[in-house]
Amino acid sequence: MPETLAALFLAHVLADYVFQPGWMVEEKSRPETLFLHFLAVALTAMVTTGQVASPAIYALALVHITIDTIKTHAFSDSFLPHITDQALHLTSLIAVALISPDLFAKGAYATFLWLPKAMLLTAGAIYATRAGGFAVGKLMEGFGPSPIEQSLDKGGFWIGLLERALIFLLLIGQMPGGIGFLVAAKSVLRFEAAQEGKKAEWVIIGTLASFGWAIAVTLAVLFIAAQLPPLGISTLND
Repeated sequence: MPETLAALFLAHVLADYVFQPGWMVEEKSRPETLFLHFLAVALTAMVTTGQVASPAIYALALVHITIDTIKTHAFSDSFLPHITDQALHLTSLIAVALISPDLFAKGAYATFLWLPKAMLLTAGAIYATRAGGFAVGKLMEGFGPSPIEQSLDKGGFWIGLLERALIFLLLIGQMPGGIGFLVAAKSVLRFEAAQEGKKAEWVIIGTLASFGWAIAVTLAVLFIAAQLPPLGISTLND
């Protein structure tokens, strides 16, 4: 079951955060766009599980599109609907893995015992960084425009991406103490902004949300990774 879950998680991450361009997100209310996303969900699941004709994959893709359709037509594109949407997608992955636990074991990659953990770590890295950027961004949109006037183009985006990537690597590499260094470094670099009330609150909320997302995702990845065969790298608790 953990092998199947790891493969399906990577498929979900690829379909939602790698092979779903901005125009597809903006036009998801159109039936043809939803169909294209359905194909992406189904095809990525086929590739990661090594299965082509499994009914479980088509059922998963159908559930995924149903969730997206309801969210697009019934809710706004704000933080709470976005998080609920992702929670439902992840729940559907777990449900399929429980119903069809041998999906990966009976697929084309069954002999590659190290592959599920590699898939899990890859998916975890993308989910901690890129998915975290969308989640934190939608959270901060609820507080209005950024009060920090002078900033590089997409500077905040890259800072958040890099800090979540570093947190993921530090926890995977069993160096959690390094997170404290990140907090201290960001505090020094953002010292001037932290002197003003509104800017300080903006930086604190954004930083805590970004750090919290990365830590939560990485801990979940480590929990699942502990159930999988060794990858062959000692720093990954094999």
